[in-house]
Amino acid sequence: MKKTVIAAVLLHSLSVFGVIFAQTIPATGVQKRQDAMFVLNAEAFKHYVEFFNTMEPENIVNYIPNDMSWAWMRENIPFFECPDKSFEQIYYFRWWTFRKHLKTTPGGFVFTEFLDKVGHSGKYNTISCALGHHIYEGTWLRDKRYIDEYARFWYAGHDGGLQPHFHRYSNWGTWALYRRFLVNLDKKFIAGLLDGFLRDYEAWEKEHGLENGLFWQYDVRDGMEESISGSRDVKNARPTLNSYMYANAVAISKVAELAGRNNIATQYAQKAEILKSLMQKLLWDEEAKFFKVRHPNGELAGVREEIGFIPWYFNLPEPGHEQAWLQFLDPKGFKAPMGIMTAERRHPEFRSHGVGTCEWDGAVWPYATSQTLVGLANVLRNYEQQYIRKADYFDTLVTYARSHTYKGKPYIGEYLDEIDGTWLRPDSDRSRYYNHSTFCDLVITGFAGLIPRQDDTVVVNPLLPDDAWDWFCLDNVLYHERLLTILWDRNGDKYGKGKGLHIFIEGKKSAQSDVLTCIRCGLYEQVSP
Repeated sequence: MKKTVIAAVLLHSLSVFGVIFAQTIPATGVQKRQDAMFVLNAEAFKHYVEFFNTMEPENIVNYIPNDMSWAWMRENIPFFECPDKSFEQIYYFRWWTFRKHLKTTPGGFVFTEFLDKVGHSGKYNTISCALGHHIYEGTWLRDKRYIDEYARFWYAGHDGGLQPHFHRYSNWGTWALYRRFLVNLDKKFIAGLLDGFLRDYEAWEKEHGLENGLFWQYDVRDGMEESISGSRDVKNARPTLNSYMYANAVAISKVAELAGRNNIATQYAQKAEILKSLMQKLLWDEEAKFFKVRHPNGELAGVREEIGFIPWYFNLPEPGHEQAWLQFLDPKGFKAPMGIMTAERRHPEFRSHGVGTCEWDGAVWPYATSQTLVGLANVLRNYEQQYIRKADYFDTLVTYARSHTYKGKPYIGEYLDEIDGTWLRPDSDRSRYYNHSTFCDLVITGFAGLIPRQDDTVVVNPLLPDDAWDWFCLDNVLYHERLLTILWDRNGDKYGKGKGLHIFIEGKKSAQSDVLTCIRCGLYEQVSP
């Protein structure tokens, strides 16, 4: 690690004198194939980073400083182009900000949530609350070391065990790492964490298990304090932690299968099924048609909150619950001009907790927006329903991108006013570049439509309405150790690769459709030009 730090410092020093490098860090964990861009020219997007670097003085510097950020991005990220240049800018802005939170430590690489030191963080200023978001976003980085070492830090970095502050917040880290496995197929790595996954799950059962089989959590320990239904000191059964525990049990079962530990695989598959059944029985309000918080007295909360969409993040609900998504589109429910509200507007306690602390009583939180959009994508792809459309996903993600602004410049903070988009804790080292949500992953798996899976079938199902963009391209995506390009060109005159939706693998056409639809191909297949 010392050599890595020295190399980074030396490289930074040389870059100050104008030396140009093709690579910013040692190549230990990097797939050095950045010259394999098939359609896009990476240099066409450099101007975004040059502008970001000039927005303000860089007063907090972690592993990759601003003046090395373009070289780092050029080496690590998939590239994306679309007709909406404001949206495109935010895609690169979010990679640029994500890089700001990458730290090298004696325990390996970690990601922070806040750039500035905060009192509720643990070792190296780490916080587990947004761990699932960090893994989802970081899945697409070329250098595997960043998430590998970050995962080991949490699951095995404290004398071989869990970090002491791991359970300070709920999280779905085990599930997120399993989904990452579906992208990189690193069986040895994921199986090597299985004992840590088991320790984590068993600790939650001991610390937060209820007699009825569900799990309890304070809203503040979900990172969602000052909610209408929640409390800082009442042990409510919430859709959050219970959904996470279901997903983590599913992931443990899958990883145990990979590791040949079949008894554990069976045990945790059963845990997941039991928890799914209990959530649908005890947290579903049949009258309100929504998943809700259940109080210790057995009563369901008298409010719908955005956390009721979280079960779909993990495809948890059985068919028949999709009517909940009508609330997503209802201005009296969750739909607002600047995003998805965290509580339904019709409730009398909506936005009643004041402004300026951490209110989850209606204002828009990117953390929750990211979760809800993943859930929405799953509903559109995996459930037969008539309540919501691709256009709703498109409009919501575009609105989410539009919210990334403050004083006329790109910005991501903690939370914002649902009507005018005013950031409620802006312009401070605590809130600026807040690493508490995803964006790039939503573009890759949502708009572009790449669906991670374990087998050799590549599935692309773009959540783009037929009447939206005439073209887009996602290039240089490392998937199952192969480079993918996903391209939509309605008329074929933008990229010169033919009209329609295409999958290219290592620059070879593998699937094509004249219309926007779900297409698939084998990872090693080719079709005629």
